[in-house]
Amino acid sequence: MRSRFVTTLFERIRSDVPAMQWFLRGLTGLLIIALLVIPLIPFQQQALWVRVIGYTGLYIVLGLGLNVILGFGGLLHLGFVTFYAIGAYTYAILASDLFGYHLSFWVVLPLAATLAAFTGILLGIPVLRTRGDYLAIITLGFGEITRILITNLRSLTKGSQGIIGIDDPVLFGVTFDSGTHYYYLIFAFAIFVIFITTRLSNSRVGRAWNAMREDEDVARMTGINTGHYKLLAFAVGGFIGGLAGVIFAAWQGSIFPDNFNLFVSINVLCLIIIGGVGSIPGVIVGALALIALPDILRQFSEYRLLIFGLLLVIMMILRPAGFLPSKRLQIELGQAREDPPPDNAASTTGGKAS
Repeated sequence: MRSRFVTTLFERIRSDVPAMQWFLRGLTGLLIIALLVIPLIPFQQQALWVRVIGYTGLYIVLGLGLNVILGFGGLLHLGFVTFYAIGAYTYAILASDLFGYHLSFWVVLPLAATLAAFTGILLGIPVLRTRGDYLAIITLGFGEITRILITNLRSLTKGSQGIIGIDDPVLFGVTFDSGTHYYYLIFAFAIFVIFITTRLSNSRVGRAWNAMREDEDVARMTGINTGHYKLLAFAVGGFIGGLAGVIFAAWQGSIFPDNFNLFVSINVLCLIIIGGVGSIPGVIVGALALIALPDILRQFSEYRLLIFGLLLVIMMILRPAGFLPSKRLQIELGQAREDPPPDNAASTTGGKAS
């Protein structure tokens, strides 16, 4: 009785769309205020929390970039770390003692992101006709090629020795030399990227991406230039990945090839799947679950991975579409549950007719 009462109450609240929207907006506002205030309140583990939340915000930016390619465009990309590495190494080369350029962070930021977007276009051109597993294997190989090139081009990247002494950003005379500074920088860029991707999702481009993701052949027959929109998805995702790479290089102050291995791409892909493919709020929830939660559970060091793995298994059983799947995916799953299988329907009809 209690479970039925709670379910009915939840359904009534959810059916009241305006009230639910105001509730979610209020909850989001409180969350933003809490995140803004955390670095200003002194407590024992403040530095740890600032770093954990900042690192989670960085992965939110990366997840939003891959979400454009995979969630909006339906293109399975396993080499997203390429764009991350290009942005980071571009800033490291142009803003360090390596060649003595020391260009401003705000000058290199758009240059590095544009270079990453251009790389996405170059990658997209030869794979326009590939789909699914074939596309995943090609992009996976491209990501590994990027890491190997970074390691072997010692005259440009110093190879496995990495690049150290990277300049900190300076804004209005304030040097970003603390974790709190980068915390707010990442927070600002995360809000910016959320706004951009939300606008793209609700635009004509976003609808074309959704059509291409659902059925590329049908989308092409309706007049959508799928090749053009694939390249656009790679470019936008690469641009966002390049932004995250620049911020990472500036924050860490030194970068090495091991910072851009395959596991970065896998982690970004996993947080999208956990949160909900194509869902922008899902990317945020996925980053919290995959990046922040393991660090929060670090005090239970002996059981941390066990607890984390158990939570993931429970989530995949109860929420196979992710914590916060996109509305379109929810509609599709609902229709799939309601529509009976064709074979069963045919056999039933045949039995009645006979």
